[in-house]
Amino acid sequence: MGRRARFSLHVAAPAAVLLLHLMLAAASDPPYTCGAGAPPNIPFCDTGLPIDRRVGDLVARMTVAEKISQLGDESPAVPRLGVPAYKWWSEALHGVSDHGRGVHLSGPLRAATSFPQVILTAASFNPHLWYRIGQVIGVEARAVYNNGQAEGLTFWAPNINVFRDPRWGRGQETPGEDPTMTGKYAAVFVRGVQGYGISGPVNSTDLEASACCKHFTAYDLESWKGVTRYVFDAKVTAQDLEDTYNPPFKSCVEDGQASGIMCSYNRVNGVPTCADYNLLSKTARQSWGFYGYITSDCDAVSIIHDAQGYAKTAEDAVADVLKAGMDVNCGSYVQQHGASALQQGKITEQDIDRALHNLFAVRMRLGLFNGDPRRNRFGDIGPDQVCTQEHQDLALEAAREGIVLLKNDGGALPLSKPTVASLGVIGFNANDATRLLGNYFGPPCVTVTPLQVLQGYVKDTRFAAGCNSAACNVTAIPEAVQVASSADAVVLFMGLDQDQEREEVDRLDVTLPGQQQSLIESVANAAKKPVILVLLCGGPVDVSFAKTNPKIGAILWAGYPGEAGGMAIAQVLFGEHNPGGRLPVTWYPQDFTKVPMTDMRMRADPATGYPGRTYRFYRGPTVFDFGYGLSYSKYSHRFVSNGTKPPSMSSIAGLKALEPTTTAAGAAMYDVEAIGAEACERLKFPAVVRVQNHGPMDGNHPVLLFLRWPNATDGSGRPARQLIGFRSLHLRAMQAAHVEFEVSPCKHFSRASEDGRKVIDRGSHFVMVGEDDEFEMSLE
Repeated sequence: MGRRARFSLHVAAPAAVLLLHLMLAAASDPPYTCGAGAPPNIPFCDTGLPIDRRVGDLVARMTVAEKISQLGDESPAVPRLGVPAYKWWSEALHGVSDHGRGVHLSGPLRAATSFPQVILTAASFNPHLWYRIGQVIGVEARAVYNNGQAEGLTFWAPNINVFRDPRWGRGQETPGEDPTMTGKYAAVFVRGVQGYGISGPVNSTDLEASACCKHFTAYDLESWKGVTRYVFDAKVTAQDLEDTYNPPFKSCVEDGQASGIMCSYNRVNGVPTCADYNLLSKTARQSWGFYGYITSDCDAVSIIHDAQGYAKTAEDAVADVLKAGMDVNCGSYVQQHGASALQQGKITEQDIDRALHNLFAVRMRLGLFNGDPRRNRFGDIGPDQVCTQEHQDLALEAAREGIVLLKNDGGALPLSKPTVASLGVIGFNANDATRLLGNYFGPPCVTVTPLQVLQGYVKDTRFAAGCNSAACNVTAIPEAVQVASSADAVVLFMGLDQDQEREEVDRLDVTLPGQQQSLIESVANAAKKPVILVLLCGGPVDVSFAKTNPKIGAILWAGYPGEAGGMAIAQVLFGEHNPGGRLPVTWYPQDFTKVPMTDMRMRADPATGYPGRTYRFYRGPTVFDFGYGLSYSKYSHRFVSNGTKPPSMSSIAGLKALEPTTTAAGAAMYDVEAIGAEACERLKFPAVVRVQNHGPMDGNHPVLLFLRWPNATDGSGRPARQLIGFRSLHLRAMQAAHVEFEVSPCKHFSRASEDGRKVIDRGSHFVMVGEDDEFEMSLE
């Protein structure tokens, strides 16, 4: 077939009169397809047919030019077939946002519920809360669409890259540094957005909205000392890829059933992720069973040629990504160069059809080819379901549950209204509601600052900004000192803002910027009694000076707490809520910044002094540990026996003959794949923990279950500890309760070997909760 034939009109079997009818019905470019004007018996409009067959019929009717036009995030209409325009790029990181091109909160709906930035929500360690937030976002997304203020239902969230380095500007968008926790967040959030149950089977052909897990993979650098995300080549071992960088995405696909994946800007071991067939097709689609579409990050296809020089020509870049398994380009690069790539023989029409099949399948799963989408099962979701009181209450609950109490010496908190006649509020972060929102936020339902809320608690509340911004290069310390010295109690609102950390901005230091420390210490010295320090920031900060200063009585970390953050902070300060959040990231000392951000290794290297990263592998001092958090109550944990003993390897039929392999160092280990799925299932056992609240207040309390290896420094690459389960309990004062975890040695006791295989070490494994209580399981 010659080139001219490639660009001919493709029309499948229906009679010409039906095609003419379809064209006339679509002449006005309707907002939906297959409506009342569509003729009968058109397969792609037949909801009784499987989606794959419907998509195949639609794609077969399109010309090559029409096909190529669909490969950008702004996909134009195909009026001839009644296909409306579609915009793939919408955002909903922690609430429906008007970032991106698909959502417009400038009509009758001008706001959506703005939840805390993800890093704070994650600090609750509460998957049910994460799921409910996803549910609200899915409902509000569909409501905005049904109200005619969205041109798409594909939302590019969540961000599930592991928060590997404390300087990363986008760490605030993630659930933290632990891959197990991040994977759980991904799964339940996606299920909530897409309209699925929190667990169990799903109806993958019926999406309320589409979630997209990003950025696949090993992406966690924006711009650091001249290295940008656009050209960065992440050198990652097979071991680190298997047990750190990829597990959240695997969970997103296998457990969450996500309908979207975004490949990242960076290269991994020399290959751009969007051009990596092994990553997109072999791993995501073939190994994990991904069913959905893969988008590039914005302009990521162009940089493969223009910035990275990986592709010699624009046409080569187009060919690289389409043959790797990417489906749609955020941007117009593939639309611009797709035809010439086809003419030059670098791609085939089948490559285009493969991508279109995935794209139109998602649009059909969203019900956008079933006639008016307002008449399907999500069609009754209207504007009255945006910013409801229930949704705003959930935003407040999420902010309260996430806030972490880092220090509370001498019962500095909670404050008591009767004893606080006057309140000094200091800090640039106290009186700007936008600073509560983090990045990728949409217009919130309500805007109220911490200062405004606290003025409602204490009539005599006095304010001084102290600094002009988080940069704190212009100060008014004398004014702040005067306010502090005259008040009964003082609260400082310090930390970072989006000028310090965000997309395209990494930090060089982890200390508080500018003159913040000087301001804090001056205020603390002038105050009548120890002050309260509230930190608003996404990434960790080294506040060792405040941790050890007796004139700073308490420290709260409040992340970027969202639209209800001011109220949540006030309720914690005055004891109306008992804080129970735990840090989802390690807080490192400033000395850690000697480690290059570009070093992707997770494991410590004592020979070179490389300290490792995250609580699993870091071998250095910390300011605060992963999982750390205080409360106004005291809690105890202990394992209890339910009469079930953990099984041993030798007790499982079929495993008696399984011989462990031996490493060069003499360690024996079992290959998980050799054990087999059925045997692994029989190895599962329950671990039951008794938890008691010994304090005077009710509270939410996360219970964290870890695996500890006794010989993690023997050169095997084992983590020192690994989170294997977590649950948030609400306990009344003095109440005790039991929480049961299902422990699977094949899943929870395994680790990645140097070649990326999952193995279980022979010998002792310790399961622990809290700092002291643990039990041993021996795998012999």
